[in-house]
Amino acid sequence: MERKNRIVVFGGSGYIGKHLVKASISLGHPTILYTRPSQTLPSKTQLYKDFISMGVTLVQGELEHEQILGVIKEVDIVICALPLPLLMEQLKIIEAIKVAGNIKRFIPTGFGAEEDRINPLPPFQAVLDEKRKIRKKIESAGIPYTAIYANCFAAYFINYLLHPHQNLNNINVYGNGEAKAVLNYEEDIAMLTVKAANDPRTLNRVLTCRPPKNIISQNELISFWEQKCSQTFTKTFIAEEQLVNLSQSLPSPHNIPVSIIHSVFVRGDLVSFEIGEDELEASLLYPDYNYTSIDEVLDIFLVDPPTPASASFG
Repeated sequence: MERKNRIVVFGGSGYIGKHLVKASISLGHPTILYTRPSQTLPSKTQLYKDFISMGVTLVQGELEHEQILGVIKEVDIVICALPLPLLMEQLKIIEAIKVAGNIKRFIPTGFGAEEDRINPLPPFQAVLDEKRKIRKKIESAGIPYTAIYANCFAAYFINYLLHPHQNLNNINVYGNGEAKAVLNYEEDIAMLTVKAANDPRTLNRVLTCRPPKNIISQNELISFWEQKCSQTFTKTFIAEEQLVNLSQSLPSPHNIPVSIIHSVFVRGDLVSFEIGEDELEASLLYPDYNYTSIDEVLDIFLVDPPTPASASFG
């Protein structure tokens, strides 16, 4: 049998990172979670135990060249899931990959919007500018890569928009609620990322995850949730001008989420461009993969709601 590629995940105990680790193991890849000693917190203890029981190898180290280089020399694929505040720390990983010279594929962090296709408010644009710098560094170094653009994390944004844990009667709606967004379930994003990391068709390419059944507006999302809950919610509409003003007045980094909400749910930036025939879209590249629909994600919330968690998205 052909040997499975060995994978290391940086940031693998984080919001999307833990799904990436589980997906890697479930697809049969020898998997290393590289974690900083400072991340060995009591809240992570059970997660690490679960990972070890699955066969994950935990390696502790700082984001320091020799330590990063040591683990990179032992693997074939590097997946980065560092949170956005640590986006530029990937430069250290890129340098180690250059020195090691053995990596078949690098998946950089930032699974949200494609930086070259939208022009959001300045706080979010600054994040996309950093993502662009990282991509240029990867390309100039000649590192084989795949960029994954998964748009919105479905469970995260359902928690953010609907607050299902709080039993609220009122829901905030940004803009008029008609702009379309793309909500993809976190487990699907992770599985597709690992698949793409091993796929020769995605080498040095961008993969956009935009399955048609996961394109939805806020108003449609609320309507679906009302049907499932047998409840009618009052809507409070947050005007675009208010979001723009908040993006200008809030200190960094608190102005970034507001700018992302404006881009995604007011302007509809995620679906503002066409995906060309020569570009890669995940539901077309992997037609046999059973994507979790928004309807199915809402059913999960109805039965066993995922606990709200912080996540850096972009």
